[in-house]
Amino acid sequence: MPGQAISLNEHRRALRRAGVRRSTRSSAVRLPNAVIGTLVFVGAEAMFFAGLISAFLVLRAASEVWPPADQPRLPLLVTTINTLVLLASAYTMQRAVRANRAAHGLSTSEWLGATLLLGVVFLAVQGSEWVRLLSYGFHATSSLYSATFYVLIGAHGLHVLGAVIALTLVRRGALTGRDASRFVAAVEACRIYWFFVVGVWPILYVLVYLL
Repeated sequence: MPGQAISLNEHRRALRRAGVRRSTRSSAVRLPNAVIGTLVFVGAEAMFFAGLISAFLVLRAASEVWPPADQPRLPLLVTTINTLVLLASAYTMQRAVRANRAAHGLSTSEWLGATLLLGVVFLAVQGSEWVRLLSYGFHATSSLYSATFYVLIGAHGLHVLGAVIALTLVRRGALTGRDASRFVAAVEACRIYWFFVVGVWPILYVLVYLL
């Protein structure tokens, strides 16, 4: 559709300019600056979450009872379903990447939209559960248990929100058909960041909700 998706030829030229296709002279892949920057950022964020998780494990090991008996139980069933929603978004994100590499601009936009929707659903469910917990008196200042919950889960929620915002901007580029080279590289960068926030969540889910 004119004006709504990047054309096939333009998309292929953008792929070559962005450096995501293999060189004819070398098997090495030339990474766009956006991808390199995202990899560096994700590395720093991985260290950030490693620090939070380490602190959580130390505090938990030092506590005689975890969770405290007087604290509300966390919503396990709803969070389990919500976890599946976030994991499903990794599949739709991968489909968007495949469509992007195949120069299918409109299909890329559709799969990005599906990923965006799943991310919004995940955040909405998490937010609604937080409201319920707060109504039960489960505040960040209630106990060490509640404080670690809000820090860990809240930090992840902020990262998902950042991924949703980034994905919204990238998808807008697909719909307008402008700046094809940046769009192609941005999809690759979004894939890395989205997989990161999806990959971190199962670790937090097991540590906070199951153990």
